[in-house]
Amino acid sequence: MKTSLRAGLAGVGAAAAALGVAELVAVATGPTSAPLLAVGGVVVDHVPAGVKDFGIAVFGVHDKTALLTGTAVLLAAYAFGAGVVAARRWWAGVGLVAVFGIVGVISAVTRHDAGVVAALPSLVAAVVAVVVLRGLLALAAGEPVAALRERAAWGVGTGARSSGAGRNSGVVSGESVPGGGAGSGVAVADHDDAYPGEGRRRFLKGLGIVVGVSALGGVVGRLLTGRRAVSQARQEVVLPAARQNAPVVPAGVQVPGAVAYVTSNDDFYRIDTSLYPPQVDPSTWQLKIHGMVRNPITIGWDDLLKRPMIERYVTLACVSNEVGDSLIGNALWLGVPIKELLDAADPLPEADQVVQRSVDGWTCGSPTAVLRDGRDAMLAIGMNGKPLPVQHGFPVRMVVPGLYGYVSACKWITEIELARFADFDAYWVPRGWSAQGPIKTQSRIDTPRAGASKQAGPVTIAGVAWAQHKGIAKVEVQVDGEPWQVATLADTVSSDTWRQWSYGWNAAKGKHHVRVRATDTTGYTQTSTPAPPAPDGATGWHGIDVTIE
Repeated sequence: MKTSLRAGLAGVGAAAAALGVAELVAVATGPTSAPLLAVGGVVVDHVPAGVKDFGIAVFGVHDKTALLTGTAVLLAAYAFGAGVVAARRWWAGVGLVAVFGIVGVISAVTRHDAGVVAALPSLVAAVVAVVVLRGLLALAAGEPVAALRERAAWGVGTGARSSGAGRNSGVVSGESVPGGGAGSGVAVADHDDAYPGEGRRRFLKGLGIVVGVSALGGVVGRLLTGRRAVSQARQEVVLPAARQNAPVVPAGVQVPGAVAYVTSNDDFYRIDTSLYPPQVDPSTWQLKIHGMVRNPITIGWDDLLKRPMIERYVTLACVSNEVGDSLIGNALWLGVPIKELLDAADPLPEADQVVQRSVDGWTCGSPTAVLRDGRDAMLAIGMNGKPLPVQHGFPVRMVVPGLYGYVSACKWITEIELARFADFDAYWVPRGWSAQGPIKTQSRIDTPRAGASKQAGPVTIAGVAWAQHKGIAKVEVQVDGEPWQVATLADTVSSDTWRQWSYGWNAAKGKHHVRVRATDTTGYTQTSTPAPPAPDGATGWHGIDVTIE
């Protein structure tokens, strides 16, 4: 194994050790202070909008996993290079490690509501990286540390290979080791020549131990963080009875082949900017309603639970949802009507925007008039009969029928400020998205799947359509450009949820193209003009190709 490869792997091992220890330290300082999450959070906040949109389009609900994986890969490449540099110029390598630490510190302390203590994981990680790198480079040289220091003290290898050294000495000019002086170029001895395989085995064993212990430290740190999280507090929450129960779900809401009418909590899509879901203890949670109001209000968790609750089925949709995609879900929500809280705060007439802030600083803005027009917008605490899952906003989030999530669905909400659209742009607006985002009328084919093969004869085409707070009046299906045919609509709970549909098709052999379009109760039929999600939602007809055999 070449010395440069060993040195690079030593750098990767040192980085692994640093991240593992940082996770343990972050148990005390908060999960988002760990370097990987802190740097990832900065990337989320500052990456160009087009890159972020591309990530969501490609990876969907796995965008955060992809980001963290990509960050880890880049860090590994950087660490590999730092190891190679450190083997030749030790203090230059230390400088690269210091840069790693500084980036982590800056990323951590600049997160929302972060204190000076958030710098601790990155600082400790940098120290650990230096110590581990020094030890691994010693193993990479094929000699014990003490022997390397002795060689450095005698100045061995400081010049060109001497004629008396011979091949068996294994001295290589120009590759320094820890302890060889500031950039002195003390040689790294490669004893694979003198003792075939021994140095390589020693190094790989040491590297394996470092990586294994580091992985264990990272896992233990994450588990301890989980124990400190709010999972226990969530389990202790007893949801109050609703003042108004949700309408009974009709027997005919489900069409065979279509997605489940009610989306389970585990299957409900998640798109937000938090790499690690904020851990908000309900016992300390407060909501502040202020700004352009005559009567500012602050309420706590116990106060919220005492307020009359409503229970409603509401379909939520992400503005990033491509035509025919799955970033949409329907659930049963329990919460306090937001209109009652806004009425109590008494907004000023010119306050046309309700700015919602999450505990992590994320913001969105909803039209004040929409939240007070009588629709079932709520501060939700329950989802499908259980307390909100942490990843979906526990303990409290906003749910607003008819608005895309980026302008209304604030999770982990702790603040509501009445303002004007002219005076404040919420998180996504400077990134190119519209300030207001009413959900567009859309439809989707769930069965057959695109590219499917079916036998000739009767084939059921089915799917869902949605136009939240307006409702679906008609769905039509077209095969191979023939005249549109009216599909059969299933029952639905209300206009605030999606509606399933089906169409019986007598399919002939061959390749066919099937399309769908929906008309809402206002008489609007969705446009055929394709448009991307940005800036205010995708448009176009969903179509699939199927083969009939």
